[in-house]
Amino acid sequence: MALSARNRLAGTVTSLDTEGLMAEVVVETDDGTEVTSIITSNSADRLGLEEGANVNAVVKATDVMIERE
Repeated sequence: MALSARNRLAGTVTSLDTEGLMAEVVVETDDGTEVTSIITSNSADRLGLEEGANVNAVVKATDVMIERE
């Protein structure tokens, strides 16, 4: 599948919490970083997501904010 997003983070699903219409998916990348995504439960089912599945977290944002404390 071709996508315009360039930020792809390969990882493993470490947590999948499906409740009602939405699902929270936690993906751990090879370097130990966790990325959390909220998707529809239907999408999680369609993708066959389960803990231990290898996936890509694809990030596309129109704004990126930087903060320094």
